[in-house]
Amino acid sequence: MQYTEEQIARANHTDLVSFLNAQGEQLVKSGREYRWKKHDSVTISGNRWYRHSQSKGGYPVDFVMEFYYATFPEAVKMLIGEEGEGRQKSCPASSQDFRLPEKNEDNEMIVKYLTESRELEKNLVMEWIARGDIYEEKKHHNVVFVGRDADGIPRYAHCRGVGEIKYRGDVAGSDKSYGFSHRGTDNQLFVFEAAIDLLSFIQLFPKDWKKRSYLSLGGVSSMALMVFLSERPQITSVFLCLDNDQAGNEACEKLAGEISEGYSVIRLKPSRKDWNEILCDKNANRKKVITETITIKVPEAEELVPMLCYEDIEQTSVDWLWFPYIPFGKLTIIQGNPGEGKTYFAMMLTAACTNRKLFPNMEDIEPFNVIYQTAEDGMGDTIKPRLVEAGADLSRVMVIDDTEEALTLSDDRIEKAVRQNQVRLVIIDPVQAFIGADVDMNRANEVRPVFRKLGMIAEKTECAIVLIGHLNKSSGTQSTYRGLGSIDIMAAVRSLIFIGKVRKDPTTRVLIHEKSSLAPPGETMAFKLGDEEGFRWVGAYEISADELLDGKEGKATETKLERGAKLIRELLADKKEISIRELDEKAKEQGISGRTMRDVRSRMKNELEYRVNEKQENSIRLKE
Repeated sequence: MQYTEEQIARANHTDLVSFLNAQGEQLVKSGREYRWKKHDSVTISGNRWYRHSQSKGGYPVDFVMEFYYATFPEAVKMLIGEEGEGRQKSCPASSQDFRLPEKNEDNEMIVKYLTESRELEKNLVMEWIARGDIYEEKKHHNVVFVGRDADGIPRYAHCRGVGEIKYRGDVAGSDKSYGFSHRGTDNQLFVFEAAIDLLSFIQLFPKDWKKRSYLSLGGVSSMALMVFLSERPQITSVFLCLDNDQAGNEACEKLAGEISEGYSVIRLKPSRKDWNEILCDKNANRKKVITETITIKVPEAEELVPMLCYEDIEQTSVDWLWFPYIPFGKLTIIQGNPGEGKTYFAMMLTAACTNRKLFPNMEDIEPFNVIYQTAEDGMGDTIKPRLVEAGADLSRVMVIDDTEEALTLSDDRIEKAVRQNQVRLVIIDPVQAFIGADVDMNRANEVRPVFRKLGMIAEKTECAIVLIGHLNKSSGTQSTYRGLGSIDIMAAVRSLIFIGKVRKDPTTRVLIHEKSSLAPPGETMAFKLGDEEGFRWVGAYEISADELLDGKEGKATETKLERGAKLIRELLADKKEISIRELDEKAKEQGISGRTMRDVRSRMKNELEYRVNEKQENSIRLKE
C-alpha cells in the first residue's frame, strides 16, 4: 500500500483521544492532557503524544507504529481506514530510488558561488560543507543541499546550478518528507522555502543560531514540516519565513492551518522578496530586515497554577499532644502485630485526652473531645468496656455513625465531624479497614492522594490524627517496610510509632518511636499489659523495632526523666545551689534536653526552692 501526501497528512491529524477510545483503551484526564492507563508515562493532547519515560513523542502515525507495532502503511490505514492511492512518500527511499550525486574532489566552484553570488559568509558555508549537508556535484558542479532523517541518513537532495544556466531541481528518488535542515535543542523552528534562504537568515541573525531548528521545505509542501515536528516534540513555536509574495503568503496561511493546536505559529515577512535578496542588497537596512511579524496562531492560554510565596507564609510552630510522639495537626501511625497492645494503648491515649490520665512526660492538657473510629471490635461489648477500664470520660468520646454508608479516609464527613464537635484527636483503628474498596493500598499513585487529603484535614483543623496499622507477614524485612500497603503511607505521616511484645515476657510491651519528622525521636519506653495490675508504664527500654521483631529481649533502662531527677539530686547534694543555665548545660552533655529538664523540675516542684543568685540568674536548691 502506498499513500499520498494528503492521506498521510490526514492520518497525522487524527485526534488520538478519539482513536484510543475507539480501541477500547482507558484514558485519564490530567489537566489539559490525557494519560493512557496502559502506559501511564504517555500523555495525549489532540493529535500529539509524548512518552515521558523515553523522552520521545510525535504524531498519530508514529504513535500507531510505536504502540501497535504496525508498519508505516499499516499505521496510516488504521488511522484513516483507506487503502493507499499513490506512492508512499514518508517511508525511507530504497537505494534504487535515491542516490546522492557523486561528489567532486573539491568544493571550489560552489564556495565561490555561495560567497560571491549569494553573499554568504565563507565560515558559514564551510561549516555546512564540513557537515556533509552541502557539497559540489562532480558531473555538473552544481551545489547539492542534502536533507536527512532523524537518524542522519540522507533521504533528499536538491541541486542548484552555479553557472549562467540557473538550473535547479530535486535529485531523482528524493523524499520531500525530509528537507535540508538543522536540528537544534530549544523550542523554536524557522521554516523556509529554499536552503539558501535558510542560510541567509542564519547569517542575518547569527546569535545562538545552533540552539534553534531550521527547515527548508524545498517549496511550499507541508510534508517535511509535519515529519520534522513529529520528530521534535520539544518544539512549541513555529516561525514561517517563506517568501514575501502572493504564493509565499498563501502558503503560510495553508501551513498554519495544517499545524495542530498547541503551537505558536508566527509569520515573519522579509523586507525584500526573500532573505537572500536582503543579504545581496547593499542598500538594505540590516536593522529592519523583518518588515512584518504576524501572529497567526497561539496555543490556548494555560490556566495559571495557584502559587504561594514563602515570604508571605506565616511561620508557625508545632503544637504537641504528646511530645515528641504525637503532634497536633499531623498524621501519626501506630503499628504492630495484632494483639500486641495497640488498641489498649489507643484507649489509654483517649483517657489521657479526656480525663487527664497523663502519659510519661506529657504536659498537662485541658480535656477535649476525641473520635475513636473502629472497624474490628464491637462498640458496646469491647470498646466501651475498655474505655471505662482506661478511665476515659465517655461523654467526650465519639464515633461517626457509618451504618448507612461505610466511612473511608477520603470521606468529607471526617473533617465535618471534627469541626462540628471541636475534636482534637481522631483515632482510626485499623487504617486498612478505612482505606476504601476502590483504593489499592499497594499502589503509590492511589495511596498518595488519600493520605494527602487526610493530612490537610489534620492541618486545617489542628487535630491530631492517629492511625492504627497492622504489620504484614513478611519476615526478614525492616519494620518500616512491614506496614500493610505502599511505603508511601509511611512517608505521608510525620510520626511513626511501633508497639511490640517482648517474647519472653508477654506482659511487657515496648513503644518505639521509629520516625519523627518534626523533632528528635522520643525515647523507647515499656508498659505492662495483661497482668493483675493492668496497664501501667514501667520506664525506658533499650531495644530497636527490628530487634524486637527478631525475638530479642532488650533491657529496661532509666528514662530521661529519671536520669534528669537523679542529676538534679546529685548536683544539689550537701545544700548546693546551681543556676538553671548550668543545670541545662550539664543535662545536655548527658543527652537530656532543656524541655525534659523543665518537666523534671515541674515534677520535683515540692522538693525544689527557686532563688536568684549573685549573677542575677535563676537558680535552684533542695528544700531543707
